[in-house]
Amino acid sequence: MTRKVAQIAAELADREAIRDCLFRYCRGIDRADPDLLRTVYWPGAMDYHTGFTGTGEEFIAWALPRLALLEQKVHMIGNILIELDGDTARVETYLWSVSISPGEAPRQSVVAGRYLDRFEKRDDEWRIAERYVIHDWFEDTPATNDWNVGPFGMSGLLRGANKPDDWSCSWLGL
Repeated sequence: MTRKVAQIAAELADREAIRDCLFRYCRGIDRADPDLLRTVYWPGAMDYHTGFTGTGEEFIAWALPRLALLEQKVHMIGNILIELDGDTARVETYLWSVSISPGEAPRQSVVAGRYLDRFEKRDDEWRIAERYVIHDWFEDTPATNDWNVGPFGMSGLLRGANKPDDWSCSWLGL
């Protein structure tokens, strides 16, 4: 599992392309952007994901209506272990997400876990061919945030939203 510098240098572009795909996934989920999410999965890719089993395209269709119900959502990824083998890679990515479900008694859900992905490189592009989501920890509590007061008592802050309403869409020209 230990690699020499020359091996890492030779693999650097592939590793960065895999990380870029993982970052696109997080942005696609948080901004509820189906077009961006379609750039993450190969056609026919399988996803075994928090009570869902099906193709990547089916996951997108299943997840987006659920995401639209959430008032707030953030996905962060951390440690990424990439094991390259030619035009395939096994990847373990640590994840952390927090979301607020609205209602009379809004709920805050925090989840920590890992994505276990099999990536494939086709036509010089890396995408997910198979994904498993492993849940390591969660906490579900009453939501205590109040946007009328805001964090640190600062109201009127820029807030995240779904595409195209999120300010970053125009900022990035997306």
